[in-house]
This record gives sequence, C-alpha cells and structure tokens, in this order.
Amino acid sequence: MLPLQALLPAVVFALTALQALASDTFLAAVYEHAVILPDLTEEPVSPSHALALMNKNMDVLEGAIKEAAQQGAHIIVTPEDGIYGWRFTRESIYPYLEDIPDPVVNWIPCTDPSRFGPAPVQERLSCMARNNSIYVVANIGDKKPCDSSDPNCPRDGRYQYNTDVVFDTQGKLVARYHKYNLFRGETQFNYPKEPEAVTFETPFGKFGIFTCFDILFYEPAVVLVSKMQVDTVLFPTAWMNVLPFLTAIEFHSAWAMGMGVNLLSANTHNTSMAMTGDGLFTPGGPAAYHYDSVTEEGRLLIAELSSHPRLSPAYPLAINWSSYATSIKKFPGENSTFSGAVRRDIFTFSELRHKDGNYTVCQGDLCCHLVYQMSNKRKDEVYVLGAFDGLHGSLIKYHWQICTLLKCPSTNLSTCGQPVETAQTEFEMFSLSGTFGTSYVFPEVLYSGVWLAPGEFEVLHDGRLKSKHGTSKPLITATLFGRLYEKDQPHPLRISL
Repeated sequence: MLPLQALLPAVVFALTALQALASDTFLAAVYEHAVILPDLTEEPVSPSHALALMNKNMDVLEGAIKEAAQQGAHIIVTPEDGIYGWRFTRESIYPYLEDIPDPVVNWIPCTDPSRFGPAPVQERLSCMARNNSIYVVANIGDKKPCDSSDPNCPRDGRYQYNTDVVFDTQGKLVARYHKYNLFRGETQFNYPKEPEAVTFETPFGKFGIFTCFDILFYEPAVVLVSKMQVDTVLFPTAWMNVLPFLTAIEFHSAWAMGMGVNLLSANTHNTSMAMTGDGLFTPGGPAAYHYDSVTEEGRLLIAELSSHPRLSPAYPLAINWSSYATSIKKFPGENSTFSGAVRRDIFTFSELRHKDGNYTVCQGDLCCHLVYQMSNKRKDEVYVLGAFDGLHGSLIKYHWQICTLLKCPSTNLSTCGQPVETAQTEFEMFSLSGTFGTSYVFPEVLYSGVWLAPGEFEVLHDGRLKSKHGTSKPLITATLFGRLYEKDQPHPLRISL
C-alpha cells in the first residue's frame, strides 16, 4: 500500500481532472410557470397588495428553484411576467416596480436589502439563489426617475422598464437587462434609449440575456452571439404560440441551431392566451422541451448542456444557406402556384400532387426547392411547398425569407397557411433548400401533435434541410426561417427616442 504522502498528488490530480471535466458541461433548468394574475384594474393597488400577489408567484417559483437545486442544477431561468403577470396600464403596474441598480455596485440584496430603498422582490430572489447555491434568472420591473432636463422624460417623471435580473450562487446581482424590443401591447413600459448587450461570466461558460420579442431582431440577439460570442443565452419569455411556424418550441429550437448557441427558454403558461412551450435548446437540437396546451400546470425541465458548445467536436460547421439552391442551373419546370395567407403574410404555394416529386416555388428574390417522397399519398391530406420574401408584422415590420413544406388544414387549398396541429402523412425523405440572401437561417421540423424531431433531420453544408431516415411521425411542417435584418423597417415607436 502506498503511503499517504504518495497518494496526495494523485488525489489532487484526480480532483483537478474531475473539476476540469465537470466544467465542460453544466446542469441547466427552466420553469414554465402558470402565473397567478392580478385583478384587472386601471387604478394602482397598494404596495402591500402588489407584494402579496408577487409573493404568491414567488412561492411557486421558489419551489421550482429548490427542486432544481436539489437535482444539481447550476442555473434556473423563470419566465417573463412570471412574478406579476401582464394585466396592467402604465399607472397600475407602478406598485409592482423596484429600483434595480447597475450590477457594478456589487450588491447582495439578501444580506443588505435596504441599500437602494425598498426591494423586497430582489431581496427574496437573491435569498433564493444564495440559500440554494444556484444562479436565479427572473423577470421584474425597473423604475428610474427622470426630470425636465431629459426631453424624453415621461410626464409622470419616471422610466419603467421590462427587466431581467440574474443573481449568482451567493445572491449577488450579476446582470440586469432592459428589454429593447417591446411587443405591441407593452404600453406600461418604456423603450430603452440604446440596446444593451448584457453578458456575464460563470465557471460554466459565458452567458448573455434578452427577453421574448428581442429574439427576432439583430439587437440584442445577433449582437450577443456574433459579436459578444456568448455560449448560452438566457431567455425569459411570454410567448403566444402561432401555428404553423411561430410556436415557442419550434422557433426557439430553430434559433439555437441556426445561431449555434444554447438557449434556455422559460415560458409563461396560460392556455387561454396560447402561452406554453419552453425548453433547453442546443446547436444540435433540443436537450429537453415541454409543450402543453391542455392543462394549467407548470413544468420544470433540467438537462445537461455543453458549457462551451463552439468547442464541441459535434459543433456544426459553417453553412452556406444558398449554395445548393443557387447551384441548380435550371430549376424544374414551373409548377402551378397559388397565393395563401399565413396570418397576414401572403405566401406563394404549390400543391404536392404526387407521392414523390421535385418542386420549386419563387417569391421576390427567394426560390425554394423541394425533393420529397411520401410514405403514402393520402386523399384527405394536402401538402404544399411555400415561399415568402417580405416584411412581416403589423406595426413593427421585419423582413423574413421562408421556405416551408407545409400541411394544409383541409383539402380546400384556401385553408393552406391556417393553423394545424395534426397530420397523418409520413415522409420517406425530404430535402428543402432556398436561395437565401442571408446567413441567418433557422431550421426546424415539426411533427403532428406539436412535437419536435431531434436527431431525425440534418442541415448539410450546402444549405439543404434533409431528413435522415424518413419521418417517424406525421409531418406538420419542415421550415427554413431566414432573417434579412438589414431590410427591416425603422421601428415606428422608437424614432423619437
């Protein structure tokens, strides 16, 4: 037997090796929360009444945080609006807001709660993180006073911001982010004057953070990934699902794959507003996800993720998203096409009339190409190849290029593009590509029942979204979402800022 002195170096080496190995991965958690909502009122409630509601929600979140910590999670993300909901005017939300300082102040609210005035919500979140030794990510409201020397100061003398906060394992405030791209109904909040690229370092990677609608825009979403080189994005959201494309799990998974980062997406849960769908998404597909449009229950998800996905041997290589489609010197003969609406977007569609085929449809600068073979051509189901190249959105307009293999709700072609959740047709193979004018393209496949298809498709280096071994479930859509950020219109509500 070796003496203790001889064993010590070996033990130290082994522990060091284990720590290095552990740092390559981390356990992440997200919680989809069925938010307890306030009564609908235009009049502000008392601060104690507001805090009572927020404590009810934080009781639920604390239970999820404790469970995640007990299972070894290093970080947990909770949803946008998860502490007080969304039924507010600018005046009625005020009692729910706190002054959230810049993290450079080096503050632990759990041990010094009154340093910046009353902050019971930040104090409790900080203690949740500290007492459970876990990073806690939450969405709350920030208030900042202003005066007449500021030409943009609101009449009530304050700015109000939709805000994400992050507390580390000691309960210290390490990140604060003000949502830059407000959704059209968020009139209770102000737009920040400048976009914020918020990052922070951890023992398990570099993190960035933004909120919900932000994911669709260059700032801050692309800036964080392409310029700040974060490994993981924290994403509190209150996402209302919009079939056939913009379901939470579908687009968030596609975005993580297209951008090559981890995305920790925590959604609110409210079936009456079609809010559900959260997940732990990676460059290779979802590690875990949840979608429930029936029950009213929350859900905790935990999964092991790579701390530095770009260093992984499995990290996808660069993709030329237009290479294959533009290399086709002569597209197949013109297919008969028709127009159909996906919400307000007018697509060019071509019906897939045969069990297998080779189709092309074009709109604007985009041509979409599809090669496919169905397992069986059903008479009661219709599929189309669709292309869209244009501005999306009613008030805030941003430019999409979309190629999609899509199931229609019925055999009536006028229904193509309307929401559909179920299908019966499986495909033995499909290959979808397009002449995209952007490098920002997000791929995803959605199966019947709103299920993702991890491991069942791949994106080739020449830009083809291709099934690997056929579809194991009936297909709703296979889609390539392209974003031409440079063609977005100026934000109509931010021009005066």
